[in-house]
Amino acid sequence: MPVQAAGLQTFLAFDFGLKRTGVATGNVLTRTATPQATIAAEGVARFPVIEARIKEWQPDALVVGIPFHPDGASHDNTVRAQKFARQLRGRYGLQVFEVDERYSTTEALTGGAKDADAASACIILEQFLRSLP
Repeated sequence: MPVQAAGLQTFLAFDFGLKRTGVATGNVLTRTATPQATIAAEGVARFPVIEARIKEWQPDALVVGIPFHPDGASHDNTVRAQKFARQLRGRYGLQVFEVDERYSTTEALTGGAKDADAASACIILEQFLRSLP
């Protein structure tokens, strides 16, 4: 099922974690993502940092990686990431796309990433960008 993102050009992506949230920026033109500094904040403390990133990058929409078990079943972090996506939608009024992020951290670590969270956010965003028509 193709994503309905007509007219959207720039995106800010998040690899949500309880202690750290990876961040990446990307756009439709290049269909590539660039890692940004990981947010090392928990709970509501992460939102002022996210708000600053949104003001800095002015994205058209946000992308959040949603983790699942290898068999596709959800788990505690699935629910947490979905809640995070809803909070972003509510706080910033931007469209939020959810992307299945199974294996993104493994892929980032296998690729030798120094910051696995930011690299995972890039993988999530590039996967999303490839899904666009």
